[in-house]
Amino acid sequence: MARQPARNRPPGLVVVGGKQAGRPLGAVWLVGAGPGDPDLLTFRAFNALRAADVVVHDGLVSEEILDLAPSRARRINVAKRKSRHTLPQDDINQLLVALALEGLTVVRLKGGDPFLFGRGGEELAACRAAGVDCHVVPGVTAALAASAGAGAPLTHRGSAQAVTFVTGHAAHGEPDLDWVALARPNQTVVVYMGVSTAALIAERLVAAGRAASTPALIVENASRADERRLLTTLSGLAEAAAGVKGPALLMVGEAMAMAEVQSPPPLTGEGDREAVEGALAAKRAPSVISPMGELTPPPLRWAGEFK
Repeated sequence: MARQPARNRPPGLVVVGGKQAGRPLGAVWLVGAGPGDPDLLTFRAFNALRAADVVVHDGLVSEEILDLAPSRARRINVAKRKSRHTLPQDDINQLLVALALEGLTVVRLKGGDPFLFGRGGEELAACRAAGVDCHVVPGVTAALAASAGAGAPLTHRGSAQAVTFVTGHAAHGEPDLDWVALARPNQTVVVYMGVSTAALIAERLVAAGRAASTPALIVENASRADERRLLTTLSGLAEAAAGVKGPALLMVGEAMAMAEVQSPPPLTGEGDREAVEGALAAKRAPSVISPMGELTPPPLRWAGEFK
């Protein structure tokens, strides 16, 4: 088997196996896995995942979604946490390119949406620079799942005329945000990666003119079985966020007063539990079961793209 010519290899990576002579280049699919609940995965994402040779995934992607990939597909975890990266972003970019140059179909599976605080743009640019085909599949971002689950609309007539998504994380120092613009009333501000800076965010918004009594909602693990919601005010945001350990969103705005934070009522009997679990099991099968018992993608008009 011929090895890939050195001049075509991205710097810093050694490609094992080499590219077979005459074998076409692979492709990279930047796929949004949504916030965690497999029910929120799109059919297009599902089909891309089923065609993967390699799945390069974030740590926030649920096992239920990862298990939809073929058993033959190799999994590579490139999980990132604050101050601890399995791989630096540049190395992830090079890894995607190197795998595609091996002729593989690479699914870069990202929590939420690839282009919303997901650094998908950097991965797309790296693929383009290397001449590798790259396709983007959008995903349900956590803010939409959190809003829907809590029954707190991001925009609402009379109380939220706009919504702004920002990040509470900065590589160095505090996030560079337009606090005056974010402090205007009648809008919803959604802060991703803002739990550790909740006190600073609340302080800056109040100092810029946002009322300390403005409702604030924290949603931890949106759409997952262990989702938790904390309804407070801007003045109480820091204290409420102090007990949050998992990935969470901070959502500030008048419309957040509509949020339901109580857990669903407990099941009353074993019969109820079996009925609910059966319904959930049937609902969590976004696929067609073949006579052999293997998952096959639902028929879509894009099916030829994955061959």
